[in-house]
Amino acid sequence: MATQQAVYVYETPVRLWHWINAFSILVLAVTGYFIGSPLPTMPGEASANFLMGYIRFAHFAAAFVFAIGFVGRFYWSFVGNHHARQLFRIPLFRAEFWKEAWVELRWYLFLEKEPRKYVGHNPLAQGVMFLMLTMGSLFMILTGFALYSEGAGTDSWFGFFFGWVIPLFGQSQDVHTWHHLGMWYIILFVMTHIYVAIREDIMSRQSLVSTMISGWRMFKDNRP
Repeated sequence: MATQQAVYVYETPVRLWHWINAFSILVLAVTGYFIGSPLPTMPGEASANFLMGYIRFAHFAAAFVFAIGFVGRFYWSFVGNHHARQLFRIPLFRAEFWKEAWVELRWYLFLEKEPRKYVGHNPLAQGVMFLMLTMGSLFMILTGFALYSEGAGTDSWFGFFFGWVIPLFGQSQDVHTWHHLGMWYIILFVMTHIYVAIREDIMSRQSLVSTMISGWRMFKDNRP
């Protein structure tokens, strides 16, 4: 059996952000669904129930954690190692990037006999994560805080920084609609991400799931 090789890839701040971000997305998705489709009725007097209030509070709290985590993750892309930059910087003008992304796409479609080795994210995963997670998160933060600014008031700092988003889309209901669609966009990414991570942990030549826990990428063979 070939001896395993290990490379330290994901630093502690990146791993902490990953799991906190995952929990935030879970809370945001569940509470966001009920905000968009409230419960039809509640038992007893309306004044005795504050369930939707608690749901909104959980949504807002998770949104702040999500947004602060995003800013922190963006900061770490400058001060962290090379792999910390991959979610924010895509080498679009490198022919090798597109060539390797095509090979990875063929591998995911079961058209390649053997996958390649990558220390960080493979090119296809890097591109998809930038498009769906990084840009999707930014979209959700902008539209979400724009909606929050309506309650905070136009004279609040939320209104100052995010109030421009609502007229950009047309009206408040349009922002609600796009924000709700953005939730399903993120959920689609999460489902794909979990499937690919587990699939690659089993079928690829390196570890995936355990790497985001320990930070170490373990290779299953010592071939190039």
